[in-house]
Amino acid sequence: MSLTYYVIQVKTRGEDKYLSIARQALGPLNIKLIWPRRSLRIRRRGRWRDVLSPIFPGYLFLEVEEINPELYWILKKPPGFFRFIKSNHDIQPLPEPDARILTSLTSFGEVVKQSLATFDEGGRIRIIEGPLMGFEGLITKVDRRKGRAKIKLDLYEESYQVDFGFSAIEKTDGKKSP
Repeated sequence: MSLTYYVIQVKTRGEDKYLSIARQALGPLNIKLIWPRRSLRIRRRGRWRDVLSPIFPGYLFLEVEEINPELYWILKKPPGFFRFIKSNHDIQPLPEPDARILTSLTSFGEVVKQSLATFDEGGRIRIIEGPLMGFEGLITKVDRRKGRAKIKLDLYEESYQVDFGFSAIEKTDGKKSP
């Protein structure tokens, strides 16, 4: 049996607290809880800062073969737990297309860092390196000044617009400037 992803809804901005308690309660069990986040450069009051924020606020991903009653109660007990998705009575694994996107985004770690991008003559973005590689078809908006690409991600048939950072590499034509 292969590993599957399940989604747990927890208190938004309480993901870190829930994770530490749940991981401690899981102890030696070989179960992986994933909290995907993104690193963005934000400018406030004239200063640039790197900020971490969740990709799906209030949602954690559980990588496990199946959820048995013992695991169900271990994960339900910590404060901040709301429910399993679809519901506590109808726990559904993450659909395969959504699981592939999650796996692709987290293949570089739980924190999605900036990708490298170039722009073609038509102004279209092309990701050449990093976690967003292969996601060009999901990009709905690009803000070159802020270095952000808005990507449409699905989770259980609901769409989310999420900003991810990129660094643009400007093309040179090989000529030296005077």
